[in-house]
Amino acid sequence: MISMKLIDVKHVWKIYNEGYENEVRALADVSLEIDRKEFVAIIGQSGSGKSTLMNILGCLDVPTYGDYHLDGHLVSEMSDAQLSKIRNREVGFIFQGFNLIPALTALENVELPLTYQGVFGSRRREMALEALEKVGLAERCNHKPSEMSGGQQQRVAIARAISTRAPIIMADEPTGALDSKTGKHVLEILHGLHDEGTTIILITHDNKIAATAERIVRISDGQIIQDCPREEAEL
Repeated sequence: MISMKLIDVKHVWKIYNEGYENEVRALADVSLEIDRKEFVAIIGQSGSGKSTLMNILGCLDVPTYGDYHLDGHLVSEMSDAQLSKIRNREVGFIFQGFNLIPALTALENVELPLTYQGVFGSRRREMALEALEKVGLAERCNHKPSEMSGGQQQRVAIARAISTRAPIIMADEPTGALDSKTGKHVLEILHGLHDEGTTIILITHDNKIAATAERIVRISDGQIIQDCPREEAEL
């Protein structure tokens, strides 16, 4: 039987320059569980620790102390190669700055994570085109980022995140660089993915954006100060 628990964080600390005068406790004794197919918003102001938490959840960084199990795997026991593999298999990332490679076309950008997964040839192209089609950009597949609007670039970034069919999408301020209309469209795409069974973790500083999620986790000074369904959240 598959466990519903996908993410299990227990007493995690992230400390920079530990023991020195300029020590920074980015996360302090954070515990968090996220089930499969949830849509969770992690909200906090700049410097609250929300991006540090996302980096740990996405295996881009490791805790100083505490345990993190991702889909039953204890992350601290993994080698760099294993972390890279589980990151590529389990998580799709969407960033505010898009992080597209300027010299590559939309299709080539979306193909990148599939290449890292060892998917080649016509199958890779087929999966990348399918992802672009899902975000309504199949007809722009041969355009480079400089030839697209910000909203189109963000949709390419979403296509890249979903091309591997990872069970988790982590979106860090995905509407931050977009106008409100385009941002709304990006959120609609994320909700469509959630309806199909993808676990969505949305990182934001915006209460209105957070209010589109089913569950709100508020973080301040490296600690979770609120974790409840949207209906009970103070937004």
